[in-house]
Amino acid sequence: MHTIAGIPKESVIQLTKNSRLRIQLLVDQVRLVYPLAGKSLKIGKHTIRLGIPEIYLLEPTERLRSRIVIIQGYQEPESFLAAAQRQLEQLGIQGKAFITKNTDGSPKRRSIKIKRFTVVGFRLEIINLSNEDSLTLLRYGIGEKRKMGCGIFVPVKRKGNAS
Repeated sequence: MHTIAGIPKESVIQLTKNSRLRIQLLVDQVRLVYPLAGKSLKIGKHTIRLGIPEIYLLEPTERLRSRIVIIQGYQEPESFLAAAQRQLEQLGIQGKAFITKNTDGSPKRRSIKIKRFTVVGFRLEIINLSNEDSLTLLRYGIGEKRKMGCGIFVPVKRKGNAS
C-alpha cells in the first residue's frame, strides 16, 4: 500500500482531487479490491469513500523514487545512503541511489507517525536502472515499514510529460 498524498494540516492529511489510495497487488489478487468500490472507510474519526478501482501494470523505467525509505539505525544521510545501496545490491539491482534535496540543498528527510512513534527516513531516487532491475525494485522495494507505504517505488515523471 502506498502512502496517500495530500496537504498536511494539523494532525491529519487534507485530501485533494489528486489524492489516491494505491494498492500494489499480484494479478490474481486484483479481484479482491472490486468489492471495495463505492464503500466508505473510517480512518480514525474521518470517513472517505472509495471510487472504482483503476488497474495499472508495472512498467520498467530507468528512474524510480520512493516518498520515504526507512532503514532502522540509519538516520544520517551518508550512512543511510550506503545502507540503501547495500540493500539494492542484495536484490541484484545495479542502479545508483541518491537522496533527493530540498530547495535549500539539504537532504529531503521524511517522517511518518506509527501509533505514538515518529519514524524518520529519506526520499530516495534510484537511477540508471535496467528494465529487469526496475521491475524488481517495483515489486519488492527496500527498507522497512513497506506495509505502511515506506520503501515503495514509483516511476519518476519526466518534466513536460503529461503522464
